[in-house]
Formats: sequence, structure tokens, C-alpha cells
Amino acid sequence: MQGKTVLITGSTAGIGKETARGLAIRGASVILVGLDTIEARQAVHEISRDAGHDRVQALVADITSRDGLAQLASQVAECSDSLDVLINNVGLNLPARQLTADGVERMFAAHVLAPFTLTHLLLPQLRRAGAARVINITGGIPGGPIERDNLQAERRFMGWTFSQYNHTKTMTMAMTYRLAQELAGTGVTANVAYPGHGYTPMNKSTAIKAFPMVYRPIAPLVLKVIAPLFLSDLTRSARPSVYLASSHEVEGISGAYFDHKGRHRPWPASVLDERNRNALWELCTRLSADTLQNA
Repeated sequence: MQGKTVLITGSTAGIGKETARGLAIRGASVILVGLDTIEARQAVHEISRDAGHDRVQALVADITSRDGLAQLASQVAECSDSLDVLINNVGLNLPARQLTADGVERMFAAHVLAPFTLTHLLLPQLRRAGAARVINITGGIPGGPIERDNLQAERRFMGWTFSQYNHTKTMTMAMTYRLAQELAGTGVTANVAYPGHGYTPMNKSTAIKAFPMVYRPIAPLVLKVIAPLFLSDLTRSARPSVYLASSHEVEGISGAYFDHKGRHRPWPASVLDERNRNALWELCTRLSADTLQNA
């Protein structure tokens, strides 16, 4: 990764931070993105120390807002003329429906709209890199149905087996599938990585109400006993992202889904449904229109 520049959202803690560390150790220049200035400063210090170089910096931005995305893209343009890898890693798991200041359901904004918008905002830098890679991170238990009349949890946010978190993470996959098609011929690839389950800061703070009802009886056991014992090594969760960002084996591959061990896996049926992909693309296009036009 010598000579490569990588941008990772949600990278001042958790899996994103371990991904940044892994790529920086391999020689990449890394731009971290987080919400907290103090946390960002500490992450830069730790990763620079472990990587043995100072080509690590952090930007503070709220990527769930249109203004935040526009400001981030502007800052990135000042930092680097080209971008070799964009990893959209941010994850939120909320217990109830929330809207951003822009009126967008917050988890949809973080998991679907932000990767869509940021990729388009940074496309000039990605194309200048020559063979850039966009990696979108899914999570939770993705692969279920995509409800085209409920994309922003307008009808339901939680059910017995349904959660908007898993719903939006499945939408991440469908949006990326279409993104790869749209990017064909540009030299930029787009793929999805599944990190598996890790005991991340997000999971530590997840409320029981954020779990579908069928899982709530066992959620305390998972969060307080199983996860701390068996899922604390986040370097394992970062491996798929590091692999997709750095491996020559995936050079030129686009529109693919990779599991927690970096294995190429088939897409879920809901992702292969063109009606779902079109509905998501149209919604993201509409919601990002002003941001992209004013960039």
C-alpha cells in the first residue's frame, strides 16, 4: 500500500480504526473520519505510532448530514488530489426511528445515503487514482427482504425478526451492486465486505430495544458475556476490509460480496431483485441531488 491514500469513515474507533491501523501498517496514507475531535486525535497518535510513519490524519464530520458530507468532500480535496480507496464503514444501531436535520431516517442516512453521496462527491479523486476501490461495509444480519415501501422505516422500524438496522445494511448491499454497474468503465470498483460480529463501541452501547423482539431475551447474554469473551479481537473483523483494500487478488473485481473471511459469496435474493436496486437508487439520487449539484 506504499503510495496509496485511503479514506475510512467511522475510523476513530472500532472496526474502522483497526482497518485504518492495518492499512497504515502496510504503508498506506490514511485519512480517518470521525465525530469526536479528541477521539480522532488519539486515533491518529496510536495508528501513527503502530505504523511507524506520520501519514495519518483525521477529519471530523457528521456524514449523516448533507452539509457534513459536502464539508468532508471539500476537506478531502484539500488533503489529497487522488484517492485510491474509500471505505464507507460508519455504523449506527438505534432503538427507535430518528430523523436527521435533513429529514432522512438516520440509519438509512448513515448506511445507504452517505456511501452513495460520498462516493459521487469523491469520484474525481477516485478516478484520478487510476484503479480506485470503493468498499462498503455491511453488518448485523443482512440479506433479508428489502421493503420498497418502507425504506426509511416509514411503516415499521422494528418487528419480531425485523430491524431497520439489518434492513439498511441489506440496502447497503443492493445500492453497492447498482453502484458497481454505474461505475463500470471508470476504473473504480465497488464491493461489499461483511466483517462478522465484533464487540465494538457501537455494540457495547446498543440498547436492548434495538434488537428485534425475538432476540431480546438472549441479547443481554450476548452483549455482556459472549461478545466480550469471544468477539473482542477487532483485528479479525477488520480483515475483510483490509483484504479488499490491499490485495492484488481482487484487483479489477467489482460488484461482489465478500464474507468475514474474505471469501466471495453470492448476493442475497433481495439484492438481486432489480426493483429493489432501482428503488434505492432513485431515492438516493433524489435525496442527494442538492448536495451533488452544489459540489
